[in-house]
Amino acid sequence: MPPLTAATRPVGSPPPTITIETLRAAARVLEGVAVRTPLLDVPDLSARVGVPVGLKCELLQPIGAFKIRGAYHALSRLVARGGAGGVVTSSSGNHGQALAYAARRFGLRAVVVMPESTPQVKVDGVRKHGGEVVLAGATRSPEQAARAEAIARDEGLAMIPPFDHPDVIAGQGTVGLEILEQRPDVRTILVPVSGGGLIAGISAAVAALAPEVRVIGVEPAGAAKLGAALAAGGPVTLERTESMADGLLSRSVGTLTFSILSQVVREAVTVSEEQIAAAVRYIHAHTELRPEPSGAVAVAALLAGRVAVEGPAVAVVSGGNVDPDLYQHLVG
Repeated sequence: MPPLTAATRPVGSPPPTITIETLRAAARVLEGVAVRTPLLDVPDLSARVGVPVGLKCELLQPIGAFKIRGAYHALSRLVARGGAGGVVTSSSGNHGQALAYAARRFGLRAVVVMPESTPQVKVDGVRKHGGEVVLAGATRSPEQAARAEAIARDEGLAMIPPFDHPDVIAGQGTVGLEILEQRPDVRTILVPVSGGGLIAGISAAVAALAPEVRVIGVEPAGAAKLGAALAAGGPVTLERTESMADGLLSRSVGTLTFSILSQVVREAVTVSEEQIAAAVRYIHAHTELRPEPSGAVAVAALLAGRVAVEGPAVAVVSGGNVDPDLYQHLVG
């Protein structure tokens, strides 16, 4: 049976609830698969911002990004329900790599439909983990989802979407559990935003355990879909998105992700391309981390003074799968 998505839920049915029990169960499933990533203190950044700041280092996951949490958890739930002969998804890169990695562990086929403009490092990452890559359409166009749905239908594969699914969101929410355990006095969490799975999962953890914590979405100025959604009171589809932060180019946050994150999140800030590049250089210079631009946007918001931070604060560094030439250009 394919996973239930926001698009396939019966009309009028309430969205699934991501409870603390759901998050803790997901954390147990992920033991030995996802890394409990460190919270790295950066004294220089803390001095600049004026409050203690820690970096949640999700780029240290086995596939280089937080996406392993949601993909593996969703696939494990699918297998427990009787599963399928394999899985398919549409992805700009990190979710596809995570799904290929998880599918190999379960002995399942994985097909990943990616934009034709996907950085080669992410295409290679999917193939390295045994996934099959299908390139289709421009960056984050509807063509990828349509092709993935056709493959699912024609080849009997189960669809595991990149963000708008309760099992994916619950897996990503384990990041929030860890932050609250590692920094129980945290007052602000800054989170990169694409489709909203990560910030929705973190919001579920915060709502259950620390509702006083301020959760702020950070997105490129050229892909400000969360800001548009918060202003409109629901998801808004942007005409186009553009940024070097290729993992944050969803044209809209998900219906399900918005229903969860909007219970907690009241703010979204944008960062420019120059500010993103400066954050990549800063992280490179002050830590041993090697972030992709998408993973650096929360730090960019802090460095650029885009938000008045209450402390202690945590900035999620969500991924590190960066094109080597681009990285060298940014830090060189």
